[in-house]
Parts: sequence; structure tokens; C-alpha cells
Amino acid sequence: MTPRSRHSSRRAVVRSAVTGVLVAALTWTVLWAAPWAPESASAASEPESSAVTVTTKDQDPHADDAPMPDLEVTVSQTKHLVAQGIRITWKGGATKSVAPSANNGGENFLQVFMCWGDDPKDATRPDRTTCQYGGANTPGAQRDGTWNRPLSGIPTEDRPYTAPNVIPFLPAYTGIPFVARDGDRVDGVKTDPATGATSIDPTVNLNVNKFFTGDTTNEIPWAGSGDDGKGSVAFEVQTAAQSTALGCGTAVTTGATTTGASCWLVILPRGTSDNGATNITQSGLFIESWRHALAVRLEFEPITSSCPEGAAERLLAGSELTALAVNSWQPVVCNQEGGSVYSLLTIPETDAVSAAATVDGAPLALTSYPWGAAGEDPLKYAPVALTGISVTLAIDRRPDPFKQMPDEYRDAAHTAFTKVNLTPRLLAKLLTYSYLSSLPTGADTGYITGTNPYNITKDPDFLAVNDDEWAAQDLQGPAIADVIVPQGRSDAARAVWAYLAADPEANDFLAGKPDPWGMVVNPWYSTDADTNLSGVAFTLDRDDFPKADPIEYTPPGTGPINLVTWRPFAADLASVAYLTLRGDSQGPGQWDPNSNPPKFGKRPRMSPGDRAMLGITSAPAAGRYQVITASLENPAGKFVAPTTGGMLAAASAMGATDSTQRTLGFDAGSEAAKGADSAYPLTLPVYAAASPLMTDATLRKAYADFIRFASGTGQTPGSDVGRLPDGYAPIPAEWAATAATVAAAIEAGPVSATTPPPTDGYVPVTTDTPPNNAAPPTAGGIVPAGDVPATDPAATGAPASALSAGTTPDDPEVRVGGVLPISILVGAASAIVSLIVSRRRAIRTWARR
Repeated sequence: MTPRSRHSSRRAVVRSAVTGVLVAALTWTVLWAAPWAPESASAASEPESSAVTVTTKDQDPHADDAPMPDLEVTVSQTKHLVAQGIRITWKGGATKSVAPSANNGGENFLQVFMCWGDDPKDATRPDRTTCQYGGANTPGAQRDGTWNRPLSGIPTEDRPYTAPNVIPFLPAYTGIPFVARDGDRVDGVKTDPATGATSIDPTVNLNVNKFFTGDTTNEIPWAGSGDDGKGSVAFEVQTAAQSTALGCGTAVTTGATTTGASCWLVILPRGTSDNGATNITQSGLFIESWRHALAVRLEFEPITSSCPEGAAERLLAGSELTALAVNSWQPVVCNQEGGSVYSLLTIPETDAVSAAATVDGAPLALTSYPWGAAGEDPLKYAPVALTGISVTLAIDRRPDPFKQMPDEYRDAAHTAFTKVNLTPRLLAKLLTYSYLSSLPTGADTGYITGTNPYNITKDPDFLAVNDDEWAAQDLQGPAIADVIVPQGRSDAARAVWAYLAADPEANDFLAGKPDPWGMVVNPWYSTDADTNLSGVAFTLDRDDFPKADPIEYTPPGTGPINLVTWRPFAADLASVAYLTLRGDSQGPGQWDPNSNPPKFGKRPRMSPGDRAMLGITSAPAAGRYQVITASLENPAGKFVAPTTGGMLAAASAMGATDSTQRTLGFDAGSEAAKGADSAYPLTLPVYAAASPLMTDATLRKAYADFIRFASGTGQTPGSDVGRLPDGYAPIPAEWAATAATVAAAIEAGPVSATTPPPTDGYVPVTTDTPPNNAAPPTAGGIVPAGDVPATDPAATGAPASALSAGTTPDDPEVRVGGVLPISILVGAASAIVSLIVSRRRAIRTWARR
């Protein structure tokens, strides 16, 4: 791993290197404004307070003949929404849901989608022409279709969208048009203005159109219930950044108040047949189905800048783990008198602290580990966040039809598993591509000599620590043979490898020793040089997730596939959570010989009910997208989830990372960790690091003000701007006291540079230590979030800063679906960054909200 120690004489070189990092990060931002990029974390704790329940009995005037007359649906969050996930749960659904097939949409299931519309508050549902529906283009989920009825038998409500078939005597065609928020539309039926006659427009495909496609839509065409009529599914909420046609969250200003344009969530029950068909093959937008739809109004944060023009910009650089917290804090700190815009540039923490250890225009680094040797380190470290790394899962039940099992296992088919236990050895197997399906199908894997299963669900090691129901499943696919990992270097990756290194069983496996069932490590990842096929031992002292196996295979008539193209990197931790929400396992699809150059297409997204994937993300990103996370085995032998309690328990067992006690960490090999039964093992603190030797007193004060707010009022959990989002635990009071001391030292400047922060601030804390919710004294114009005037844009607006995915010169070259080659804009970005750096201005990273 890159050492953090640097000599003072090399700082000019470091500044030059960091400029290169900024170039790459800015270029990535220009090329790809990701749809998961956060615009506000103000509602991260909102799911409970704005949950809404609707029922068929209350909303459906035709409940007597509804497919599910007893249906009751709860939506986890309906206010302060951004681009995120929400969870939809229900009971009273029809039993025995049947999964879709190539010719049938299934039986007794729900469809979920979004529509736009600012109808009066007493409206119960949107107009069906405003719904983002049909992009899946599967049976029973299209916008159009032909009837098994004569034209005269088609319901009156559907006739304006109906035309005779171009072939006489064949059934009539109905296509429900889509009308975007701006009035633009796509119609499958043309109407002659003179005669009123209708005809089919053969040039229009209502399901693959300029507004949405199967790749961009967030609709769920099938969500099934268990045998008890209950079910649950995560749903992607899209703002205008992801769907301009829906326009959700578009800023609407009335007087001095700015709100976000509202939208609708629609839950549509489907039975066993409708719309004149003997099964589910027709559109759910046809009136006979549509009249049973349940709808919930969704209220959005406005997509607009929340910080005043001309505010001083201050650059935060480093840990992605703080991104959602910074987004929440930003609207408060930038709108106060003398406040600054704190823009987070996510780059490897090693680069961030190197840049911070300079005296001229340095950023405030966000890091979990200290920089270099104590004697050379001018930085002061203030704890500002306590969070963690999560393993996400989207795995739906698929009972093996040839196995004997209890009826309840079979009846739960296509519903999601919500609990998974992982040991360090199991995580090591996933990260080293030791399951056979994680390697390109058809490639020679003879160098793996053990009895390695195809994926983790076939591994006796996994079955031994999980519920018996897993053994009844027949789950396949490469996305449960590894975990989707982010590219580049990070303290998060360093913490994951340290977790594995501290476990004796994981260590033995990585060294080449078979597990008790005969599975062995992929030898390209062996920590034993004699076993590793490269002749060099794989080191666990690292801060990246390498794809070290050089395997390559060329299927007949196609191009080569290696480990990177077979199992691509994600852009960063947050995008892993987003991919999990969408069921997007990455990887190559069909070979397209007609593209220029010929290439593999993108693997289709997995539908709810048939998902099977794992990933590594941050706890805040997992909370934002409301994806399911695994429980990890801690050094005490207990399986613990990434909850607030688990993180606080880990904090109580943390020790200093070196003799100077500059930073703390959860050392899984320590006696304190081995005695912490309830500790979540991948818990990480994040520190704000700056040098009192900086010559700019104004900059030092701005950084000190940020630290005071972040470690004070910013630690109060809640949904308001300025509060602490889900996925973070409030830092212990002792840590907050240390942060205040560090802030004072940074603001005081060189006179305090040789005075170390007190070590007695890091006393062990217990899990019942109360959160540090007390507001700090007003400093630098920053006041508690509760004091923001209700009419202030910061009270509702999305922050100006956002998370940006960056690559560095040391990162591997990786193609991500939809990303242009970075080299295209490097020259332009270099000129821009040079200008920005020369003026010592912070780079504000903008992302799509």
C-alpha cells in the first residue's frame, strides 16, 4: 500500500501529483454525472415519519371486483424525497403468485411505477398518460396491445387511444400515449383532425421511446407475494435528473418558497386475467386494470442550488464515507453569515492527506487513517463521523424443484431474502474470485485445484452459518460468486482487507490452505508466494480491490473477455448500492457485431423475484437506497448488522492506530475487539485533517468552523438539513470534545502547531454513551440547523456540493457502461484545474440530482 510518510522537501511534488488527481476527478465528473449522486440527505431518516398506507377498500371504487380486495400497501417514505430508494411492503395480496414467463406476465402480482402530476390535493390518482410504464416491454407490462374483442366491445375510456388493425378482420390496437411534464408526447395512434378517424402510427414504439427505455425506467413489472399474501420490494425513486419526462423535484417557486414538483407512486394489482385476455398479457394501463390502481403522492426536495452565489468555496477532499453527511450539513453552513460552500471531492484518502499536509491553499482532508510518520505529520485530526462499510444483497428465493423441502419454502418463491451472515473467510472467497462462476464461462479454470463451488449459495461454508432455507435454493449467476466492488484506492478497501487479515481462518484460506470442505483460494490471490501463480505473494496491506487474475477467454465469434469485462468495477461505493437497488449486476450481454467497433452489450437488469447479487458499499449509501445488508462475523464470533448500536459498540472497542493516538480504529485482532460481542466489525471513524501551519488564517478558520459544526449539531440524527443521515452513528461525546480542541488548534495557527491534541479525549466509550446532540457555541456564523428560517432556501433546497467519482493515476483503466473514454477531455480538464488550483479555489463538484 502507498505509504503516507512524505518528506517536507517533496511537498511541491505532492501538490503537483494532487493536481493530477483533481484533473482525473473533475474529468470523471464531466463525463458521467451519475444518477445516484446525492442532492440532499435531509430525508435520510424520514422513512418512519412520512410512511403512508393505502388500501384497496379506501381507494378503489370497484373494490368488489378488484384482483386483491384486501390489499394494504405501506410506502416507507413519501416526503423530502431525492434520488434514492424506498421500500414498499404489503399484506392482503393474492396468494400463490406465479412468476412471469416468455408469453405471460404472471399471476397475482403487483406492478409499481411512477407518474408525474400536480393535481389538487384531493386527487386520488394521476392521469395514466403521465406514467413511466412500458419500458420493461414484457407481457402484461406494455403500453399497448391488440384486443381479443371487436372494436365495439372496447371500453369507452380506451377508445380515444384505439385504432383498427391495418389488416382487416384482425383485432383493434390500443396504445396509451405518454405525455411528458413539459407537454411533449409520444402517440401510437394518430387521429385525423378533419374526420376524427384513428389509425396506427407504424413508426412509433410506445415502449422504447425518447423518454424511457428498459435501461432507464424504474418501473417494477412483477412483484410477487408469499403464500401469506405478504411481500416487500425496494423501489428506485427518480428525480428530474434521472427522468426529465417525469420532472419530479423540479424547482417550483411561489413567492419566497421553493418546493419540488410532486409525483405519484402507483401500485397496480394484477390477478390471473384482465382486459379481455385469458391471462395477463395486456397493458396494465388499459382501463379495466387501471381502475384498480392505488396511488400515493410523493413530495420531493427541490432540485436547485441551496447556497448563495458568491459564497467562499472551501475544498474538502478524501473519504466518500462522509458524502451524505456533508450533503446534509452543507445547506446550513453555507447560508449563515460568513458561511462557506464546502465542496467534497472524493479522491483516495492517501492523496487527500498528502495535499492537506501543505501550507498553501490546502484542502481539508477527510480520512480514516493518519498521514505518514508522527514526526513528519503536521496535521491535526478531528473526528467528525462514525460509519461503516456494508455488504449489500439482492437475492430472491428460487426453490429447487427437485428437492424435498417444507411447503413454506416453496411458497416463498421469488420473495427476497432479508438476512445473510458472512464470515471473514466467506468474504475473502468473494473478493478473490474463488467461486467458479466469478470467472468467464468457458475459460480454462484448471489452475483452481480445489472442490470450489460455482457460487456462495452452493458453499457448505456459507450454508453452515445461514438459515436452512438457503440449502433448498437453486440460485445461479456470477453476481453471487463475487461482490461488486468500487474501483480505485480508499480507506474503505484498506479496512476490508484488514478485517480479513485479522481472522485466522481467512488468513489460512488466503495462504492456500483448503477450507474444511476442500475449497481453495484462486491462486492468483494467494498470500503465499510459492502458491501464487505470479510468484509474488498477494499482500493484504492494501487499499484497493484488484482483479489480479489475468484470465481471458474469447467465445466463438466474439471478442475477448477478461475478469474486468466479466465482472466490471463500480464507479464507487455509492454506485454499488444503486446497482443493488436496480438489480443491475453489470457484466457483458450479447455480442454486437454491428457496433463500431464490435463489442459486448450490457447485461440486462434482473427483475424483482429473480435477483441474485452482492456488493460492497457504504452504510450511508445502503441507508439511502434502502437495500438489504449482510451481518458480518465480528472477532467475538457474533454476526452483527451495520446498525447505530453495532457502530457505537465498535467505537467503544477502538484503539489508537499508532503510538501518538492521532486516530482510532477497530483492530479486529485486538483483545478489546474480541470482547465486543455487539460490535459491527467494519465500522470506521472519519477525521477532518488540516495543518495549523497553513498560512491562510481565513482558510484555517473556515475549516475550524466546519469541524465544530460537523462534530456538534451535525451529529444530531434526523431528517432536517444539517442533521445526521441514516448510516451514521453519532460520535461519542469524548470524540466531540477532541474535535473541539483540534478545531481550536487549527484556527490558532502555527502557534499551536507543535502542541498535540490531548490523548485523554479518546477514552473508551460504551454502547450506552448518549449521542452528542448538544449544539456547540455559535462560531464563524454557523448556527444549529433548527435555527434556519423556514422560508430560507436551505430549509428545503438541495445542497450545492455533491459526490463525485474520481480516478487517480494509480487506478486501473476500466470501462464502465455508458462512460466515454476519459482521455477525450483530459486536456480541457487539465487547463481548467490548473487555473482553479493556481487561484487556490476549491473545486465544487456538481452531480445530477
